[in-house]
Amino acid sequence: MDDVRQLVVAGAAAPWEGVEGQEQQRLGVTNACGLARNFVAVGIEVVVADVLTPETCDLYRQELPGCLIVHMTVSFPEALRRAASRKVWLTDDEFRMLHEADAANPPAADHRLQVDGLDVQSQTKKLERLWVG
Repeated sequence: MDDVRQLVVAGAAAPWEGVEGQEQQRLGVTNACGLARNFVAVGIEVVVADVLTPETCDLYRQELPGCLIVHMTVSFPEALRRAASRKVWLTDDEFRMLHEADAANPPAADHRLQVDGLDVQSQTKKLERLWVG
């Protein structure tokens, strides 16, 4: 999902940066859903990874009827540990604000999956079980 959003260079705004940021966030979801529909139309299964909010969750449901939405959560200390191994895109305040906002107002997902202590392979196996039932 970030790759789609990175197409906006001039005037790019983060979702928490007012109306423009929220509009760009919605545009990113809409564009990701368009790509997903095109792949699904030719028989390719798609996973869209995104930071969900209640609003974007609703938009995914509108744009991709029947999609499975899994809200993956992680404790703040674990989120910090994982973030330390990646390129920094957010300030410390933004990182904390996003984590707290997710905990205070989680999206209406089909499933919630707590992933502390799970490596990528374990997370993938749990997600696969949710997908195939």
